[in-house]
Amino acid sequence: MEFLSQLYGPSGLAFAVLIAFIAGVIKGVVGFAMPTIMISGLASFMSPELALAGLILPTLVTNGMQALRQGFAAAWSSIKKFRVFLSAGLTMLLLSAQLVRLLPINWLFLGIGVPITIFTASQIAGWRPAVMMRSTRIEAAVGALAGFVGGLSGVWGPPTVAYLTAIETPKKEHLRIQGSIYGLGATALFLAHLQSGVIRAETLPLSLGLVVPAVLGLWLGFQVQDRINQDLFRKATLWVLFLAGLNLIRRGVMG
Repeated sequence: MEFLSQLYGPSGLAFAVLIAFIAGVIKGVVGFAMPTIMISGLASFMSPELALAGLILPTLVTNGMQALRQGFAAAWSSIKKFRVFLSAGLTMLLLSAQLVRLLPINWLFLGIGVPITIFTASQIAGWRPAVMMRSTRIEAAVGALAGFVGGLSGVWGPPTVAYLTAIETPKKEHLRIQGSIYGLGATALFLAHLQSGVIRAETLPLSLGLVVPAVLGLWLGFQVQDRINQDLFRKATLWVLFLAGLNLIRRGVMG
């Protein structure tokens, strides 16, 4: 963290810790949005590459906690159930992570943000589409899209959550599947960015230092999540997803 303190001072360090804590709280309540919140908040005052490095370990640790909350057997069951999504996502994540220093990702943010914002806004307004039946092709396509964007930006939650919401996954399974998917994705992201150079001696302390506030926030969010029912969980998920979509559009427009 000394590297960050030297660059941005104590106030920058404190702001980074606060962002990690808030991201943990929201993740504890709805199961996702930590990378979206952290990349947005950290990149507002540091380089996108350093912000991406900072979110990787907090995301890895909190997703492991989320996936294993009901035990290893339940997590393994979720992994097997969504193996097509995971296989497609991990493959694309490993490939796209090598392009992080080469490709502008504005168009990707817009391509994800616009349809997700429209989808969630219509659901918040009261539109309820027919429940989507699970399809291997659709699952593979959504997984590949989530992995491709995740490798470039560290953000793979919105496509994943939109798909799980569309097939009306129950709350506990929704959260467990998210944790399993994101946990494996975060492991792959960490390994991929060891190779890409995003994770290195200068950036690793930042990522390690943000684990504790993220975990504390997650614990607090879990306490809230345990007390809300399926309908309230769905509404909270849609609102967070809507805001995430707007933020992706903002990033796509502003660069």
